[in-house]
Amino acid sequence: MTGNSKELEKAPQVMTTKQTARTVRHFLDISDLDSKSLRGIIDAAHAMKKAGKRVPAGLRPKDIEDRVLVLIFEKPSTRTRVSFDIAMRQLGGGALTLNHTDLQLGRGESVADTARVLSRYADGIMIRANEHATLLELARYATIPVINGLTEKSHPCQVMADIQTFEEHLGSIKGKSVAWVGDGNNVAVSWMHAAVRFGFKLKIAAPKELFPEEEAIAWVRREKGDVEIGTDPVHAVKDVDCVVTDTWVSMGQSDAARRKKMLAPYAVDAKLMGKAAKNAIFMHCLPAYRGHEVTEDVLEGPQSVVFDEAENRLHVQKAILAWCFGA
Repeated sequence: MTGNSKELEKAPQVMTTKQTARTVRHFLDISDLDSKSLRGIIDAAHAMKKAGKRVPAGLRPKDIEDRVLVLIFEKPSTRTRVSFDIAMRQLGGGALTLNHTDLQLGRGESVADTARVLSRYADGIMIRANEHATLLELARYATIPVINGLTEKSHPCQVMADIQTFEEHLGSIKGKSVAWVGDGNNVAVSWMHAAVRFGFKLKIAAPKELFPEEEAIAWVRREKGDVEIGTDPVHAVKDVDCVVTDTWVSMGQSDAARRKKMLAPYAVDAKLMGKAAKNAIFMHCLPAYRGHEVTEDVLEGPQSVVFDEAENRLHVQKAILAWCFGA
């Protein structure tokens, strides 16, 4: 059990008139779920994509047509916002999208009070939060499922979509190899969690100043995951099945010039991709900045699967929602 889960153990056991006597299924981090549950979500995502816009009854939660998901955005979004909204519609439910100016949170109401109020109105909450602590507090006090749509510490929904995309192109990810090149950021941390839970090798290349947080590294050590962290991008990419990168400057970061200079040797170009396995694929969660973390010829080349990856946010999030709602 991770530190996040331990925090949730302290949550008050509040029952509302809408809640039945069952455990609330939050989706906060890949590290919080066991391999069997995660495998089930990915398998459901594959089935939902194959089924198209009409999710079969066997894959939908009961009474989904009466359920509403509240989407909270403290940070702007394209893929997260649109995919979760449409995911709920394709499952048969509804969604309500709010940003920080729509909520009393922006005027000083506590996260705890917001969680308890929304639990009386809605059936689930997805939040794209500025701080991971906000996500954890929301989950601590909510009596409905809470989903991590992104925090500064992790981005589990994105990496679940990446796993689905990998398997569409290269089969089961178990026993395969993935290289992460660039900033050891929140997405890299979720890849670390996934490497442990799905049983593949992850090689991370980043400047020492931008290595993943020690908390994530320590968790991988405890779980005996096959994760290697170093500074050499060529070594990381050599013979891997998949190369992944991300933007060098995330929202809210003010040191753009310093980060770009530090990360310049980690740009994914055709020469670097050529070090990977012959049938290797390239991933990027988007938005991508051509000529910085990736060159145009790689992003638009035959090895790139970035738009499959973007589409699969929709399908994997339908599966996550179905799991949260007890399908």
